[in-house]
Amino acid sequence: MTSLPPSWRRRVKATVAAAAMAVTALLTAAPAHADDTAPPPFTDGFGLTRIGAPEVHSSTDFTLTVATAQLSGTHRIRVLLPRGYAEDPGRRWPVAYFLHGGAGTVDDAAAAPALHSDSMITVVPDGGLKGWYADWLMQNTALGAANWQTFHTRQVVPFIDANLRTLADRSHRAVVGLSMGGYGALHYAELRPDLFGHVASLSGGIDLGMAEIRGTVVATELNLPGAWCAVSTSGTGQCTGYGTYVDSDAIFGSPYPVFNADHVWNEVNPAASANLAKLSGTAVTLYTGDQGPIDHFTAIATHTVQTRLDRLGIPTRLVDYGNGSSLSPTCNGGHNYGCWAPALADYVPRLAASFTAAG
Repeated sequence: MTSLPPSWRRRVKATVAAAAMAVTALLTAAPAHADDTAPPPFTDGFGLTRIGAPEVHSSTDFTLTVATAQLSGTHRIRVLLPRGYAEDPGRRWPVAYFLHGGAGTVDDAAAAPALHSDSMITVVPDGGLKGWYADWLMQNTALGAANWQTFHTRQVVPFIDANLRTLADRSHRAVVGLSMGGYGALHYAELRPDLFGHVASLSGGIDLGMAEIRGTVVATELNLPGAWCAVSTSGTGQCTGYGTYVDSDAIFGSPYPVFNADHVWNEVNPAASANLAKLSGTAVTLYTGDQGPIDHFTAIATHTVQTRLDRLGIPTRLVDYGNGSSLSPTCNGGHNYGCWAPALADYVPRLAASFTAAG
């Protein structure tokens, strides 16, 4: 370089220095897409152990796989974050827990776009093909440990609060479910009013005093066709089945009202007045159609619950959309996401407003 004029030497040195800085930046920087897709870090706890890497659907939609002694096997928890979550690290968010229906999975939440709200975190925990959101009476079936209620209320909720920026109080926490999950939502709201200040049940099997609903639970245990199931996101409209056969008394014991043999059914019945009384101070919303062999009965159960809540002086918002014409062109009043998706589109903004009003 000594043969070059001084001005040229200065230019060459500057160019080489700039190139070196650029190479260093490329070598040390993370891939451009990494921060855009990586979910927030999670730490094991509350009896939950993460298995493998998260399944990332987008920067605000990912699924964790966990193991717990409360359940056999591994189970998934899908998390939907508001788009502003990463951009506003000082903000805390309300949380809605969505409970899927029988024969459903956490991925069924994709069939209801309103669940992915920019106003709240939505958590969709696995509920099993026929878990019925219960700690099963029988723990020695072919399915092994089946303490779904404990998994959700004593493990998943505190696990989420410990790992995400949540508003961890009942005024900012909701439980929402459909079909089997509609039962689970109302049951959990009654069981843990300290956790949930808002509850919504859509086409829920919420009156275990009805023989038809007891028969449905038994049918899922025996994996019989024709029982209630959440229509999957596959769009086939067909129930995929309830998995391994178990004893008809496995979940709640004997369903027959003889010599108090059905006492567990009665104790956990969301429609029992003693349980409904626990919803005092909880915002209750109920949705149902009345068409087809399934929602014909969910409508009866839903109106029974509302009547009993009225007697207790507990306000309830009931949306009976009948044949679906008043709800959406996609709804036929039956047991499907053609009705549930628009029902959730009606409910989620109302829930968000309630969260905001709570401060």
